[in-house]
Amino acid sequence: MRRAQCSIRLVLVGAVVGLSAQTALSDEGMWTTDNFPAATVQAEYGVDVTPAWLERVRLGTIRLSNCTASFVSPEGLILTNHHCVASCLAEHSSREASLIETGFLASRRDDELRCGTQVADTLVETEDVTNRVQQALLGLDDRAANDKRKQTLTQLEQACEEEARRAGQPRKCESVTLYEGGQYFLYKYKRYDDVRLVFAPEAGIAAFGGDPDNFQFPRWCLDMGVLRAYENGRPAVTPNHLDIDFDGPAAGDLVFVSGHPGSTDRLLTVAQLLTIRKVDLPPALLRASELRGRYIEFSKSSSAAERIVRDPLNGLENNIKVRRKLLDALLDESSIETKANEEASLRARIAANAQLASEIGTPWATIEDAEQVERDISVPYTYLEGAAGFNSRLFRYARTLVRAAAERAKPNTERLREYTDAALDRLEQQLRAETPVYPELENLTLSFSLERMREWLGPDHPIVRRLLATQSPDSLAKALIEGSTLADPAVRLRLWTGGREAIDASDDPMIRLAAAIDPDARALRKRYEDEVEAPIDLASEAIARARFAILGTGIYPDATFTLRINFGTVQGWLENGTPVEPFTRLARLFERATGSEPFKIPESWLAVKDSLDMNTPFNLSTNNDIVGGNSGSPLINADGDIVGLMFDGNIHSISGRYWFDPRQNRAVAVDTAIIKEALTKVYGADSLYRELTGAR
Repeated sequence: MRRAQCSIRLVLVGAVVGLSAQTALSDEGMWTTDNFPAATVQAEYGVDVTPAWLERVRLGTIRLSNCTASFVSPEGLILTNHHCVASCLAEHSSREASLIETGFLASRRDDELRCGTQVADTLVETEDVTNRVQQALLGLDDRAANDKRKQTLTQLEQACEEEARRAGQPRKCESVTLYEGGQYFLYKYKRYDDVRLVFAPEAGIAAFGGDPDNFQFPRWCLDMGVLRAYENGRPAVTPNHLDIDFDGPAAGDLVFVSGHPGSTDRLLTVAQLLTIRKVDLPPALLRASELRGRYIEFSKSSSAAERIVRDPLNGLENNIKVRRKLLDALLDESSIETKANEEASLRARIAANAQLASEIGTPWATIEDAEQVERDISVPYTYLEGAAGFNSRLFRYARTLVRAAAERAKPNTERLREYTDAALDRLEQQLRAETPVYPELENLTLSFSLERMREWLGPDHPIVRRLLATQSPDSLAKALIEGSTLADPAVRLRLWTGGREAIDASDDPMIRLAAAIDPDARALRKRYEDEVEAPIDLASEAIARARFAILGTGIYPDATFTLRINFGTVQGWLENGTPVEPFTRLARLFERATGSEPFKIPESWLAVKDSLDMNTPFNLSTNNDIVGGNSGSPLINADGDIVGLMFDGNIHSISGRYWFDPRQNRAVAVDTAIIKEALTKVYGADSLYRELTGAR
């Protein structure tokens, strides 16, 4: 439901009260490019991070729809993770053959595969619009302010895109909220919506070790993928690319991560964290764990089933591990106590300033009241508006079509934010994509989610009665999936272009289901927006103003899947008193192999084993502060060259959602040295390697 959804010394943002912010934060922090602590880096490491250096890195870094990436050649070549291109691999797979399993290499540019749902965005400009947003909210109560805020942000986005079109430089403009409402920006992106797959290794080496090794270190994963951006049918011209240093980094080197961390909750109040601990995480873990069991049983039914479910199972297992460790972090009472003490310290500082205390009122009490409402409506909201009761790709298509038809008929500023003009091109792209839909997998997920909805809402809930009074979850799921034609993109596009008239006339059972539950789902959403979101947003803005008054902007905002840069060094850590070295080597990969999944080395590597340099660095660890969304981020040295490719963190890094432990939180990257070894000796990707080195 919430918007934000990777120690002995807990370094919380609130902990800087009474201290120098930059001293307290050390190497912690996900910094915006306009507020990067260059002076701290200069003082601690003797490296001058200039505005020109930051601009080059910014323009070379890419936000994909699901990850981070970077331009690595002047002709649109993009480097990211294998798991970030898995959806594209799945799009071009079938029951009989899986590119996730076999890998892919385009021998010619004409062979590069279009990724139907992928986009690549480069941040070209930011604009501070805080004053305009805050002025629009003056004198309004929380509900009116919530509506006005959304309208204002939509207006700003629309005006930004219209101005860019008139200037002949189309941009995607996105409003960005920082510091829980303390600042508002417009981020202006150059978008590439023609992105094609160039290379991906087999999953057996990209994710060697599978779920047992996930969030662990030492690791041996070639988690890389290469894409290319196109414009007007030709490779994009990308002079602002980052060079790759194929020698990789050394232990102790200063390194930077430029990327798009998904979300952190380090600025949330204790009341908000307790809601996550008590209300959000436990039931989500229960659902995911049971679904994993069903996925595993399904995968054992046939080789085709194993190929179909591999990608969603990998994603689900990752999700379970993350949520389990997040819950562990929040169940650590000493950590919550530390957070509470820091919150109390900040409140005491505010109370000592009579004028400031008068200006902000009682925001913590407001948030506590709103959190109680959230707890009250959590279950129905999760299953209806959150669609946990309708886990189906076909249903997601149906809801998008039903809501788009209703929302597009409204003025742009009155729509749900995900259906404003700025979002429509992306929605249409997703509807056009020829992504395979497998009925047997749809039956599994939809019947399961209907069962859980009946269990949690109860058989007498009006929606449950309406849907399951005469049918079982299995029979209803089967009828909906067999009767729907939404797997066909041509059908989806006819409904998209036909608007409300086409939706009202459609007899597709998924469309009718989405339309039938929409009033109830919207009512829950409206209550959440009015009674939870609105008061929390206004209270959070008040806390942000107070924090700025006391601390200034020497702190970093929570992650929001927007561009951030952080710094750290290549280093290991102590695990139960035992040193963990920061590098793994190729030789150990073969020593760990068992011949069975997930420790089975692909034949392509076994065939050339004798020609490989067994001392080649494979994966490495750093103390950079990253979370999910940083997948595919370039690891950059002081010269601005790529020396690694971020793909994971150790198990301790997961609690980084809430706080950062500098002693144990570690990020994990693919070393560029193993990328060279793989491309030149295993895959015969000589042309690709030459382009990456600028020798094409």
